[in-house]
Amino acid sequence: MVKILRMFEGQFGRLVLSEASGPLAPLDCAEHLVLVKQSGSDGSYAVAGEPVPFTRNDVVLVNARQRFEFHRSAEGAPTRFVTCHFSDAWLRERFPALFSAGRAAPFRSVHEPITPRIRRLADVLVTEAVNDRFLSADRLEFMLQELMLSIIDSYLASKRVSSPLWRGSRFTDHRIRKALALLREKPNKEHNMDDLAAQVGLSRSRFYDLFQASTGLPPRSYLDLLCVESAIAKLSGESTRIGDVSEQLGFSAQSNFTRFFLSQVGIAPSEYRRASAHAGAVDPPPADD
Repeated sequence: MVKILRMFEGQFGRLVLSEASGPLAPLDCAEHLVLVKQSGSDGSYAVAGEPVPFTRNDVVLVNARQRFEFHRSAEGAPTRFVTCHFSDAWLRERFPALFSAGRAAPFRSVHEPITPRIRRLADVLVTEAVNDRFLSADRLEFMLQELMLSIIDSYLASKRVSSPLWRGSRFTDHRIRKALALLREKPNKEHNMDDLAAQVGLSRSRFYDLFQASTGLPPRSYLDLLCVESAIAKLSGESTRIGDVSEQLGFSAQSNFTRFFLSQVGIAPSEYRRASAHAGAVDPPPADD
C-alpha cells in the first residue's frame, strides 16, 4: 500500500512524496524517474527484472517504459521517499543530447550510490514539501534542475569537460559548469561575481551573459537560491542556531539574514523552523531503522 503525502506538478513533470507500507504492483511508467528514500524501513526495487537496493545511501534511476516494482519488509516503519517524474519535453529542452527522442535508455545503471549533493537536495525537497505553503514554483523548478544536473555530472557524463552528453544543452559551456560547482561548494553571500568570472576564465560581461543563458538566472539570483536551499537544510537540524546559519552564509548580521530569508521564502527563519516541526508533528516522518 502506498500513501501519497504531497504532490506537485510543473513544467518539470511531477514530484511526489510518498509512504509505502507494503509492496507496489509492477508499473510501466511513461516518464524517466528518479527515486530517493528519505526515512523508514529499507526496501528494494526490481527494475526491468534487476534487483536494486533502496536505502538512504542509494538513488534509483528508471528509464521511461521500464517495468519496476517495489518490495519492502512487512516489519518496520513505512518507507518514505520522493519520486521525480521528469517530463520528456523538459528534459529534451535542457539536455537534448542525453534525452533526445531516439535515445531509449539514457540512464545506464538503475542504481547508484547517492552523492552528498543529491542527498541534500532530496532532504531539502522533503522539507519544502511538508512546508508546501511556503514553496514557490520557481524554487521547486530550481531544485529539480539542480538534481538533474547533479545526476548527469555524477553518473552519466564522462569526467572530460567536453563530454558529448552536454552538446546542445544550456550547460554545454564547461566554464559555467565550473562556476556553478564553485557556488554550490560554499553558498555564501560574500561571493564576488567578478572574481568568480576571472576564476573560470571569462570577462565580467561574457560571464554574466553565459550564466543567464545557461541557468535562466543572473549569477546573484542563482546564488540567492543556493543560499535558501542551504539555509533550509541547516534550519531543519534543530541543533543549528539561526545565528550560526547566518554566519555560515556570509551575512554580517542575523537581522540581515532574517530579512533575506523573509524576502525569499515569505516567512522568518525561526517561524519556518517552527512550521517544519509542526508539520512533522502532524504528519510524523518514520524514523530510520
